[in-house]
Amino acid sequence: MAISKTEAKALLERAIFEESPPLEWVEDVWGLSPMLGDSAAKLWDAFEALVEYCPEERLEALLHSFYRDRVS
Repeated sequence: MAISKTEAKALLERAIFEESPPLEWVEDVWGLSPMLGDSAAKLWDAFEALVEYCPEERLEALLHSFYRDRVS
């Protein structure tokens, strides 16, 4: 069964940002350091763009690889 883009994005967000919503994470980093916060915001924008433009099959393969590496 294929994973939809929406499901893949949610799983990647959970794996990367754990308990925090991504924008809350960006704000937390910004609160610690505006310079790092700017980088965090750019990373979030890049993440959003990559998920948007990446085909579902590649996102699913990335997820499988990511979780396989975390479990190993």
